[in-house]
Formats: sequence, C-alpha cells, structure tokens
Amino acid sequence: MIGTGILKGMAVTARNFVGSYFEKDRLITVQYPEERSPLPENYRNFPFLPYDGEDPHAGLRCVACKICEKECPPQCIYIVKSEDKKPDYMGKPQFYPKVFDIDISVCMSCQICVEVCPFEAIKMDKVFELSRRERFDALLLRKTDLAKSNEYYHSICPTDAAGIDAKLAGAVAAAAKKKAAAAAATPPGAGSTSAPGGAPTLAASA
Repeated sequence: MIGTGILKGMAVTARNFVGSYFEKDRLITVQYPEERSPLPENYRNFPFLPYDGEDPHAGLRCVACKICEKECPPQCIYIVKSEDKKPDYMGKPQFYPKVFDIDISVCMSCQICVEVCPFEAIKMDKVFELSRRERFDALLLRKTDLAKSNEYYHSICPTDAAGIDAKLAGAVAAAAKKKAAAAAATPPGAGSTSAPGGAPTLAASA
C-alpha cells in the first residue's frame, strides 16, 4: 500500500514524542541547580592536590619535581620548590612546593599532569561551578585551594583512589621489608671493635 512507510515513520515519531513526556528514562531535562545529574567516576574538570592525613601541608604528596609544570601544554601550572624538606609518606625527606598555582582560565583539562606525575600527587577534580566575577586573580587557584584530602578523592573516584592507596601501601611495605632485610644482614657490632677502655672504635681496613 502506498504510504505505509510514511505512516510507520509517523507512528514511531508520535510514540517517541509522547514517551518523552511520560517515560522517566526519557525525561532528559534536569531542573538545575535544584536537580543535578550524577557525574560519572571518570569525569574530569580541573586538577587538585590530594594529601594524606589531617594536615594539608604535612600530608601533601607533591615533591615539587616540576614534571607537571614542564609537560603542561598551556603552561598553566606554576611551582616554586621549597628550600627545606619534610618527610613523605615513607618517611623519606623530600622537597615540597612552596608555591603551587594553577590558572584555570587556560587549563584545558587534558589530564597530562596526572599521567606524568610519578608520585600520585595530582588528580582531576569534578567541581565545575567555578565561575568568577573577575577574570584574572580570581581564576588562579593557589596551593591552599588545590589541596584536598584523600578522603575527598575517595568520595569522587573510589575505584582509582582505592587502587592508588594499595599501590602506596605496597611501596611502604616493600621499603620496610628491604630495611629489615638490610638490618638482619648486618651482624651486631660489625665494623667496630672495642678499645681497651671499652669504647667502640672502627675496625681497621685490610
């Protein structure tokens, strides 16, 4: 029959039109900001600096190696290395960023900084409501703005955060095992002899 295809097409169109008003999974309009669509775990916006523990300064993982600053395509990261050191999560003295700024007005959310960081010290956030009245200094995020707890990272990316925690815990355990093995391999009193007065002295080299 001539026109059957047109009628079938119109029926599909009518069914979709009516369904868009009554089928819940078809209601794509969200009444923002009262309603918000859940963001997927792999959504990314701008970087932030996770820290362990309660102290943002002591727990910051960044060692100011500046790899992210060098690899950033739009050059929106600015880092100044500290002159002193603080213990990292393994207890090893490390430098830390005295200044760590990110200009979000030029950041392209490419995640290259995250991929090149060898210390798991920078991750991508999901916060997107960052509009400001000012164009310049207000769009420059300082270290205090970027530092967020590891618990926060778990709340936005639980899968990745759990994997990174396991990786860091494994590194700590391996370092402790290596240290214990080195201590066990060194016999007590090795490398020293007792002087006549009882004070230990270094043994003479052959």
